[in-house]
Order: sequence, then structure tokens, then C-alpha cells
Amino acid sequence: MTKKITLEVVTPERVVVREQVDSLVVPAAEGYLGVLPGHAPIVAQLSIGVLSYKQDGKETTAAVSGGFMEVAGDKAVLLADTAELANEIDVDRALRAKERAEERLANRQANLDVPRAEAALRRALARLKATGR
Repeated sequence: MTKKITLEVVTPERVVVREQVDSLVVPAAEGYLGVLPGHAPIVAQLSIGVLSYKQDGKETTAAVSGGFMEVAGDKAVLLADTAELANEIDVDRALRAKERAEERLANRQANLDVPRAEAALRRALARLKATGR
């Protein structure tokens, strides 16, 4: 039997994922980080991006933004600000959010909160990427 790692993805609202997986790749603050069973203990800050995990040869993706990941033993826990599985994402809504953020950044008003607009754009792009768009 192949060794697995328990993946838990938790947001303030709900448990998004609780599965036994073969591997996972998370968007960490310093770049994407791969985790396999037996990984050394680690705590990492999450950034906006796409979480992917493999389970019996099938890959699943989710858009995540912010939070932390802890790997200890054969368990990886992601405490994410937000997380949505690809099949839960409303693609039209994500496209509209992307367009709004791009428009705000292109037509910068004096009172524009640039970091907030950039983060909104990154979140929309991560949601679209998670769905394969």
C-alpha cells in the first residue's frame, strides 16, 4: 500500500478538504511548495494561488488565499483565509472580478488602494487557474 498524507484545508467558515492524498503542492509565500508523505515538519505562510493535490492518480485543484500551512507527521493542515475547490468556483463571477480589478488598476484614481486591487486581481486569476481557465 502506498503511503498517504492527510490533507486538511480549513477556512473560518468550513472544512473544505479532509482527505488522504498522495501529494500536494501549495502556494507558499516564497513560491510553490511540494509535500509528500514523510515530509519534514514545516510551517509556511500561504499566498494567493492554486492548491493542487493528487489522490490515486487524480489531481484536484482549489483556489486559496492567505493563511498558514503546518506539516507534522503525515498530516498537512492548511488554515486558509479562503479556499474554494475548482468545481465550486463560479467562473463568470471570477471573470467579472478579474475585469473589475484590471479596470481599477488601469484607470487609477487618486484614492485607489493599489495593494487591495492587486490582491483582488491575484485572487480572481487564482480562481480561474484552478478551474483550468
